[in-house]
Amino acid sequence: MSVKDQYQVIQSKIKEACTRSKRNPDEVHVVAVTKYVSTERTIEALAAGVGHIGENRVEAGLEKKRAVGNQGLWHFIGSLQSRKVKLVAGEFDYFHSLDRLSLAKELQKHSVDEVEVKCFVQVNVSGEESKSGLAPNEVIPFIEQLQAYPAIRVVGLMTMAPFTDNPEETRPVFRGLRELRDQVASLGLAHAPCLELSMGMSNDYVVAIEEGATYVRIGTALVGNETT
Repeated sequence: MSVKDQYQVIQSKIKEACTRSKRNPDEVHVVAVTKYVSTERTIEALAAGVGHIGENRVEAGLEKKRAVGNQGLWHFIGSLQSRKVKLVAGEFDYFHSLDRLSLAKELQKHSVDEVEVKCFVQVNVSGEESKSGLAPNEVIPFIEQLQAYPAIRVVGLMTMAPFTDNPEETRPVFRGLRELRDQVASLGLAHAPCLELSMGMSNDYVVAIEEGATYVRIGTALVGNETT
């Protein structure tokens, strides 16, 4: 099935999930995760109308971004070593894995022309040792400390749910992130409006949307998993 056809299927499922949860489908943005596919497949996603591209490898992501002529909005969705921040700064529109002050310091240091870096704070809601991110009780103190870095704008929170054959089992994780997001947003911090939720992948994005996701990161179900 072509990316265009897959995207239409996903959009239909998004509309159905939004109907069930009484949400506006326009609030939900699909990020095509292209880390396992070629530049040609990435171009196909953009041509299909997908406006957001997600990469977790710095060099490969930048190579694709330049190959497509800087089309779309680009999301860095993986863990980032501090030494590679200088490569990401000014190149990616969103950063999904902010989870430590040392990374915030480097993002501040390499910010371009005082342009704010749109960041999601990564939260390990499930508590899995294999997952990166802050514990839920660490999130608000961490975000308050980010006020010292004017280049950082916390647009929302991000999490990865445990992989399971039954997506319904992920619901408490997504609900927990939404409730935490609401707590942060209620603080009214100028540097952290925190209105967005980056959660849900190919196997569980429907449940994530029902629980409030505004950005879903979809790879296999949208672009497949061919190797580059």
